[in-house]
Amino acid sequence: MPTLSKETPRRGLDPAKVIDSALLLADTEGLAAVTLRRLAQSHQVTPMSLYRHFADKSDLLNAIADKLLADIDLPEPTGERWDRQLRAVMAAFVDALRPHPNVAGLTLTRILVAESGLVMAERTMELLIEGGFEPEYAAEVGRQAICSLIVLVTTEPGAGEDPEPEIREQSLRMKRATLGALDPKRYPLITSAADTLVCPTSTDRYYTLGIDLIVAGIRGVRQDPDA
Repeated sequence: MPTLSKETPRRGLDPAKVIDSALLLADTEGLAAVTLRRLAQSHQVTPMSLYRHFADKSDLLNAIADKLLADIDLPEPTGERWDRQLRAVMAAFVDALRPHPNVAGLTLTRILVAESGLVMAERTMELLIEGGFEPEYAAEVGRQAICSLIVLVTTEPGAGEDPEPEIREQSLRMKRATLGALDPKRYPLITSAADTLVCPTSTDRYYTLGIDLIVAGIRGVRQDPDA
């Protein structure tokens, strides 16, 4: 169980510290472990004290999502081509989400609410329009691209495995063995690539490839391929 911060009731409750505790809890035990009662216990306050800052659990989850979005370090505009700048924006978004795959999905509904999300969305649309997309199409392409980036993080191979190294490795070995046991005559490619299919050889490469594929797809659906 993670060591969560504890707040002395006499000094009041700092909502930012509660959000940090909730994020740590979600990272280590999963989103289901995040409850107002659990957080109240860890901060040595009553649940009612939390309700003074968060209307309910949904409000707390929104605050977690907003914190992740606030961590996006958007690159400054440069003179590079629109698609290269767009890739840098996407990479910054992924960098903010990568440490928190259990809660990355929460950001989807907050992008057009939180200031940091709005800034990223505006920048994304600007670059798409610069690349030749009409505004409405840019909005649709940008939305689907951001959704794809979130899925890239939430479905990172091995991200949902047990945090204990020995248990995690045992689980991965079983998955590799299952694929390796398939009929090699019927599934020659799957059996030969079992290790990579179960877990990428490099997490950095996994994300680099994922972002590159999304950007390549965006270039491929432009209305004017010569733009």
